[in-house]
Amino acid sequence: MLVDPAQHQFTEPTNWVRDACDAEPITEVGQIFGMHMFHQDAPGGHYRIDNKVIAFDADRAVGWQPGQIQDGTWGSGGWWWRYDLAPREDGTEVTLTYDWTDVAPPVRENFGGFPVVPPEFLDESLAALDRHIVRPAS
Repeated sequence: MLVDPAQHQFTEPTNWVRDACDAEPITEVGQIFGMHMFHQDAPGGHYRIDNKVIAFDADRAVGWQPGQIQDGTWGSGGWWWRYDLAPREDGTEVTLTYDWTDVAPPVRENFGGFPVVPPEFLDESLAALDRHIVRPAS
């Protein structure tokens, strides 16, 4: 599910992540996948994010750095998301990491500070992921 951008909307507790810009699955580091997003503080609410895959180990880890393509060049603000998966007898343990340590001060100020989401958001995201796996949305 985590390598299918079309399902990423089910990995977070709000309606921030909308849908994938294309249907290609994540298959390798360096790949860029686009997502339609919505945030009330964005001009017009709707925007696109172009995520660059920074970690990929099939069935073990997937991570990406959000950014945007402008004039054919991808650029990032410096934060990243990563899911690590560990098999267990009763299923899979999932660890979600959100790291903003490489965000430059001007970008931090532009976003009103970091982290953009509180720590509880990560727990809620993992719960949303679990709900979708147990009872997939139709």
